[in-house]
Amino acid sequence: MNTKKITVILVDDHAVVRAGFRLLLATEDTIEVIAEAERGEQVLQLYADLKPDVIVMDLSMAGIGGLEATRRVVLREPTAKIIVFSVHHEKVYISRAMNAGAKGYICKHAHPDVLINAIKKVANGEIYIEPNLIDNIEEISDSTNYQVLVDSFSPREFDVFLLLAKGQTAHDISENLCLGYKTVANYGTNIRNKLNVNSSAELAHIALSLNLMPQV
Repeated sequence: MNTKKITVILVDDHAVVRAGFRLLLATEDTIEVIAEAERGEQVLQLYADLKPDVIVMDLSMAGIGGLEATRRVVLREPTAKIIVFSVHHEKVYISRAMNAGAKGYICKHAHPDVLINAIKKVANGEIYIEPNLIDNIEEISDSTNYQVLVDSFSPREFDVFLLLAKGQTAHDISENLCLGYKTVANYGTNIRNKLNVNSSAELAHIALSLNLMPQV
C-alpha cells in the first residue's frame, strides 16, 4: 500500500550537517527530503514552490537567520509547520522560536529518533518540544510549558482560546468576534492540537493556571 510521504525541507548553513540529516531521514520510509537551503532568505521561495509538509530550520545562520526566516514564512503562510533544530537549548531560544510561529523545537544533540518523531508529530498538526529541553531548563513547570505554547498563539487564536476556556461555543464566539463559524472551529482545532487537550474544561484549567481568567 502506498502511503504519502512527509515532505521536508532542511535549512542549515553547513552542507555536512545537512548531508548527515538527509542520510538519517532517508532511513525512515515515511519521510522524504525534497530540498535543502543554506540561508533563511531562500526558504520563502522554496516553500512557495514546493509546499513541504515540514521545514526543519537551524537558528544560527548567516543573513536573516532562522528566527526571522521562521517569522517571515509563517507571516506569509500561517499554516506552515516549522521545527527549529538548534544547538541552543536555553529557554529564551525556545520561547522566541515558538513566538515566531515554530511548531516544534529540538536540540541537535538529541537522539536521531527525536528528529524523526518530531517531524511526524508536527506534520500531524501537533506541537513538539523535545522533552529533555523542558525537563532540564530551570525545572520549567507545566504552567510555563503552556505559557510558551500560548505565547505562540496568533492574536485571534488567543482571543478564541480565552472564549473557549470560558465555556463559549463556536457559534457564540463566531458572533462575538464577527468571524465565520468554520473559521472559529478551525481555530479551536488548532488550539486544542497545540495544547494537546480535548475539552473546554482542560482549556479552562490551562487559562486558570496562567492567571488569564478569574477563579470562580
